[in-house]
Amino acid sequence: MARHARPTVVLVHGAFADASGFARVIPELAAAGLGVMAPAVPNRGLVDDASYIASVVRAVEGPVILVGHSYGGAVITLAGTEDNVRALVYLAGYALEEGESLAELQGRFPDSGLADALVHTPFPVAGSTKTGTDVSVAVDRFPALFAADVDPDLAAVLAVSQRPLAARAFSEAAPVAAWKTKPSWGLVASADRTINPDVERFGYRRAGMTTVEVDSSHLVMLAQPKAVVELIMDAARSTGALIPPRSDA
Repeated sequence: MARHARPTVVLVHGAFADASGFARVIPELAAAGLGVMAPAVPNRGLVDDASYIASVVRAVEGPVILVGHSYGGAVITLAGTEDNVRALVYLAGYALEEGESLAELQGRFPDSGLADALVHTPFPVAGSTKTGTDVSVAVDRFPALFAADVDPDLAAVLAVSQRPLAARAFSEAAPVAAWKTKPSWGLVASADRTINPDVERFGYRRAGMTTVEVDSSHLVMLAQPKAVVELIMDAARSTGALIPPRSDA
């Protein structure tokens, strides 16, 4: 029956990163028989990014588990309203309320170490004489802030291969909040120095999510992939799909 069809997991990366951050998670999900997609997020603005991810989701035949890391959590909060999305999974992410922006949610809590490590760079806007502003993280600060428990050589590569986020993404309000109508799971990275873990806890609690805490840096998918995979599988099982437990469970 369709109810038991194994879902496709769509993995949505965050700011200052790309889909390669899911490299330790994708093989495990595929081995469990799940479809997996990890699209590149444009990182041009919250509404535009969510519209793009929504188009990816609509093209998937069958149920979708939508997973968002960091800023990707804000993106799935909008894109998760697509009809075939069966569950949302937030990884050290932002769970925005309808009408709320990233800046407003973060502003309720003390800054993490990220705030004074941000670098602002102008970029040309097609068809306009105006410029936009890209936000990235100072390369020398990136490993300690994002990936303190990730292999140092890999963290160094990630630092110089960042994908910046357009500054306007921080001030755009979420027009919808998919977690109000879709079952949701949240992972708090308790050693996060990029997002204050209390921002994650607050958003998840407000949404009534099933929540776990993991002693991890912000890049929990690379630092603690087993915990991430199991949380995603829990969400997938909620759709009625027959997914075996972890072999080491």
